Amino acid sequence: MPRFNYFLSNTKNPVQKKDRIWSTPVPLNRTQSAGIFESDSDKLIHHGDFFLAARDFLKKDRYANITQAASQRLGRRLSFNEIDEIRIILDKHGAFYHPAKIEADIKDVRLSFVLNLAVTDIGRECAQREYRILKMLDADASHLFIPEVYAQGSAITKTDHVEMQVFLAEWFEGFSEFHLSRDPSDGTVKTVVWDNQRGNFFLTGDQTLHLYREIAKILTYYYNIETFQQIFSWHHAAGDFVLKCRKEDVEVKLVTVRQYRSMFQQNFHHEQKTMDAGIVLEALLIFFFDMAIKIRIDRLDGFGEIAWSDKIALEGMLKGFFEGLALKSPAGMSQAPLADSFRQHLLACSEADFSDLNHAIARGYPSQAPEAPVIRRHLANHIEDLYNAPRQLKQF
Repeated sequence: MPRFNYFLSNTKNPVQKKDRIWSTPVPLNRTQSAGIFESDSDKLIHHGDFFLAARDFLKKDRYANITQAASQRLGRRLSFNEIDEIRIILDKHGAFYHPAKIEADIKDVRLSFVLNLAVTDIGRECAQREYRILKMLDADASHLFIPEVYAQGSAITKTDHVEMQVFLAEWFEGFSEFHLSRDPSDGTVKTVVWDNQRGNFFLTGDQTLHLYREIAKILTYYYNIETFQQIFSWHHAAGDFVLKCRKEDVEVKLVTVRQYRSMFQQNFHHEQKTMDAGIVLEALLIFFFDMAIKIRIDRLDGFGEIAWSDKIALEGMLKGFFEGLALKSPAGMSQAPLADSFRQHLLACSEADFSDLNHAIARGYPSQAPEAPVIRRHLANHIEDLYNAPRQLKQF
């Protein structure tokens, strides 16, 4: 049988049943270093409960979930007794999930997965919905920017018999979370990478540009120009995107897709063969403007005050947006590539058009939302930057 071992954050911090942390309640969210997680039934969830619930899910039906996932990764049928050791590493605590990294040693191969565990009603509902969305997007997309999913189900804690919804997915090995942070060497706000192996480091200007370029490409790639469906509720502050650096090259993945829905309540898509070009381009313009605002918002160091990135985010976003469009078909609206049609549409918009649509999008943020006052404070300069960016760049 595979051996199970348990850790906090990384394999340098082992946890055993005799340790104090085993019976300590897990934090409520990612901002707490220690605290109490209260489920909907007001029962405490301890670290030991999480470890054992994760273990039971992986052991279920003679290790079916982990062996099937490993078989997919290895491209061959695997038996559970080929797995020597399984390490469960409780990674962090989010508003919806408690993700655990799962490392499985199979002879001389090590495979990594993520097991997302959800306790609250909203978390359990989110887990079920996200599993379906990831499954759908993985089936429809040939470019994999999101994790592959392998299994879902439930797990019961030993102590208070609290039910958790869980799903097993791909872990992006070598990728790290990143956030805006103030560089102590010069006091400027830059992008810091939380690298557990090499230690934290700041991105260069070129790397930062490439980061925003990749983020925009991913979001645009998954935008459906016919149904207007898009990835919703993504946040830099939540660590939804992760990166891996190779010199100046930056590879980016999106680790979670909480919602995928149309930006409009009315469904404009009918069964006609040719989409109305005007509707397609106007909807795409709204998507573009909305992304341009969201992509600039973060929290300092992931937990602090709301932060606003500088103009390099817009330059990268603009290039990535058109790279994402280039991956799409014309959708029957014309024979011209969609990227060319939208480029003409964008350049034809007046500064007043930019202002009206961006102010409308900003008003859509609830007044109590923490990012709302930051958006309002920066909006005028943002609109000017956004209007000038496609006119100043030689290629986009």
